[in-house]
This record gives sequence, structure tokens and C-alpha cells, in this order.
Amino acid sequence: MEAFLVSTGLVAIAEIGDKTQLLALLLAARFRRPVPIIAGILVATIANHALAAGVGVAAGAFLQGPWMKWVLGLAFIAFGAWALIPDEFGEGDRPKDRAGVFLTTLVAFFFVEMGDKTQVATVALAAKFQQVLVVAAGTTLGMMIANVPAVLIGEAAATRLPLKYIRWAAAASFAVIGLWILIAG
Repeated sequence: MEAFLVSTGLVAIAEIGDKTQLLALLLAARFRRPVPIIAGILVATIANHALAAGVGVAAGAFLQGPWMKWVLGLAFIAFGAWALIPDEFGEGDRPKDRAGVFLTTLVAFFFVEMGDKTQVATVALAAKFQQVLVVAAGTTLGMMIANVPAVLIGEAAATRLPLKYIRWAAAASFAVIGLWILIAG
């Protein structure tokens, strides 16, 4: 249960203000069809995070040893620093609507999430907890907790959220988990 709750909470906080949340806002503003957007986000996140968790479990099993806690602990502290950097969309990142709303969302979310801090965190969480399904389910739920309201509320909410403070909370959460791994190991 710990792996699920940590994965959910960490990703839900870290996702606020992230590039994929900006994508959710952009898709909501462009298509104004929340159901296929939310379904596309869910399917893309399940696929992306299951893959990331599988890589994490394999890496964690392969990289056993007392030094592994240092790698994971320092990685989470680095994620904390990374969370302080705001994500932005460039013009080339805007989704195209040639395909249907669901397919556009699925493809855009899957690829935008590649190498993103929540995907990398999923790898690290799976390496720590050695539970692919539990970690992938938790990180997917965290993504949905952060992105469904973004789709439903739309761009109006984005201008009212104190993203600076939310980024600080995400950074602190990553740093606390990093320190917890280093101390409790």
C-alpha cells in the first residue's frame, strides 16, 4: 500500500504545472470534448508508466547493492530540483487535430511524457518498491488527479493556481523522499 500511496501523491503534486498538464489545458481549450481527452490521457499514462515501471523494476533488480540507496536517494533529490523549473510549451509542441480527439490526446500525451520528470520518477519508484503494477497504478492515478481537473476546468483555472508554490511543494516532496531513502534505506 505504501508504494501505491507514495506513487500517487508524489506524481499528483509533481504533475501540477508540468508540461503534460499544460498539454491537458491546451487540448481542453482546443477541442472542448473532455471525455475523449480524459480517456486518451488515461490510456497514454497507463502505457507510458507501465513501461517506465517495468524498466524501474528491472533496473532495481539488476542494480542491487548498498550503493543503490544512494543512487535512488540522490535521484529523488535531483527530481526535487528539477520540479522547481517551470515547464513551457513551444510552438512545435502544440497538438495537431488531424486524428480524432482521443487518438490525438493519446499520442501527444504518450510522447510528451517520455523523459518527463513524472516518467523518470516512475522508474525510480519502481526500482525502490519493486512492484510494477502497484507503482504504475499509483503514478497513473496521480496523473489523473492532476490532469482531469485541468481538462474539466480548463485554462481559467491555470491562470489562478499558485504554480510557484505548488512547484515548491513538489520539490519538497521529492527531496523528503530522497532523504527518507538515504536515511531509512
